[in-house]
Amino acid sequence: MADNWVETIAGDLRRWADERDEALDEQGTRILLELVRDEMGLPGPEALTPEQLRELLLGVFPESVVAGREDVPTVLEALRRIVAYLDDTGAVTAEDAAALKAELDRTAPEFADLVAEVDSEERQAAAEVIGGLMQADGVSLDDQDAVDAWVREFEALPEEERYARTEGYLRQAEELVVPPVRLAPVADLADAVRHSRLTENILALAEWTGERALTEHDTLTEADAEAAAVAVGLRTPRRHGGLEDAGELERLWWAAVEAKVVAAEQGRAAPGPSLDGLRSGDDSTLLAAWLPLFEALVVPGHDYADGLDAVELVQNEMTGVLIHLYEQEEPTEPETLVDALLEHVDEAYDLGDSEAMTALVTDAFHLELATLGEWGVVEEAGEGRALTPLGVWAVRELLLADGFNAPVIGELAKARASDLIAGLTWYRPDAADEEIDGWLARHDPKDAAADLLDVMRTGGPGARNLAAAVLHRIGPEAAPVVRAAREHPLVSPYAALWLNATGDPSGRELAREEYLWVFVDTVAGMLETAEPDEAVEAALADAPPGAEMEEMVDELWRTDHPGVPDVLEALGAHHPDKATAKAARTAAYKARSAHQAARRGV
Repeated sequence: MADNWVETIAGDLRRWADERDEALDEQGTRILLELVRDEMGLPGPEALTPEQLRELLLGVFPESVVAGREDVPTVLEALRRIVAYLDDTGAVTAEDAAALKAELDRTAPEFADLVAEVDSEERQAAAEVIGGLMQADGVSLDDQDAVDAWVREFEALPEEERYARTEGYLRQAEELVVPPVRLAPVADLADAVRHSRLTENILALAEWTGERALTEHDTLTEADAEAAAVAVGLRTPRRHGGLEDAGELERLWWAAVEAKVVAAEQGRAAPGPSLDGLRSGDDSTLLAAWLPLFEALVVPGHDYADGLDAVELVQNEMTGVLIHLYEQEEPTEPETLVDALLEHVDEAYDLGDSEAMTALVTDAFHLELATLGEWGVVEEAGEGRALTPLGVWAVRELLLADGFNAPVIGELAKARASDLIAGLTWYRPDAADEEIDGWLARHDPKDAAADLLDVMRTGGPGARNLAAAVLHRIGPEAAPVVRAAREHPLVSPYAALWLNATGDPSGRELAREEYLWVFVDTVAGMLETAEPDEAVEAALADAPPGAEMEEMVDELWRTDHPGVPDVLEALGAHHPDKATAKAARTAAYKARSAHQAARRGV
């Protein structure tokens, strides 16, 4: 049965304030009462202790409510009214009321600072979303008139449409996330650039070209092109299989022009403004000059309408290959890469004689892979291929320019626990371990535990599970903090497990209902980021076998966890044992019915 004490207390508070002819922010009061009930699991405001009041203001409220710094006085006054009501009606003793008032006064300045900080972050996040929506609509953020016009049009849209567009953008932004990587030191990257054949060839081409006349299309004359090829070291076309690449010099030329290493205008060539950067002894300057060269060569944009040969087609699609290597944990064999490329090419292009074109594309791919190796971007790793440290850095820069979220291992070391947990969602296990170790090394164990427990109180199942996993990396010196958090319903079972694991005298084995709740919480957390079949497979790795699991499923629907129906449905659809799957489907129906009845207050 649903607990509706919020309505009762809110009504009593309104009448109490009216009798005293005092103002009462009914909406703000109701929000605070709902947080006490829904997020803190308390049976009423009279159950608040000074410690829980502090938790309400500094943990629960900022994580659950969108508020600006201008709302702080209203929130604090609403909470003072609640405490005064509890005191005046005898719901708490005078001594307890005084303790609550004193804690409210002590916590108020911290609450104001925290809301201001969160407000600034939320405003920044909102600005980034709005900026992203504008850019997606082709609006330049440097054009203030266009920005103002877009904002007026957006604000004039119905609320539902604004919400839908924002949600669509955020879903797309969430897809633009790649796994975190390790970056080599700048000095090592610059050294790799200095030894890259790409750098060598472009410098040789620019130095040989100097200042000279060009064709009407701003390219080298035929005679000059032949001489330049010799000077650059391209005396003969490169071959792979039956394919010959005679356009290497032309490719280098246009990359040099695009990157402004060579200036080519009105039929004349001259040294470009980026040439000095490519010769620079300053590592950062060198990398900044080299990156546009790399981008021009791996994102060439040959026009399909002009007709593409196999080499140009592969060059157009090579960025996808590089991103694939960036995202992979292990090296990938060339045959696997070319098979994926051919599948994509077959879908994206009309190849005509597909058998002959397949052979040409395969040869062109191997030719391009060899070139990337000479440039120092790709390297052999056993039978496979992987990005070099220079390749990782360069591909990441391209991803960032395209709006991807491309984290670097170690950048969360100084972050708040909530940001650490949110960031770890995208980490592979080994990288997550390294990031967690770095974070723990920079935080006092007790402070780290307190922050993680705040995440567990206020976050969803996924955040709670991750935070609990990080908490288990902290030693027994955090025991006092964990013991103090045992009473919170969302933390209690995890705190008991931690205390038991660290050998603390207050540790204990979980009761059956707690064990079931943690199982549901764990699977619900997995369902936030994984497909249901993957979540079930991972959950079953530590679950009891056979008949015991079937019996457990039959108990789960009674568990007081909002994720029970979804977890049971996933088990019903993907558990490998037919009897257990059938039991889960039946239990899911019972859970749905029970939750609907609770919402109706039956």
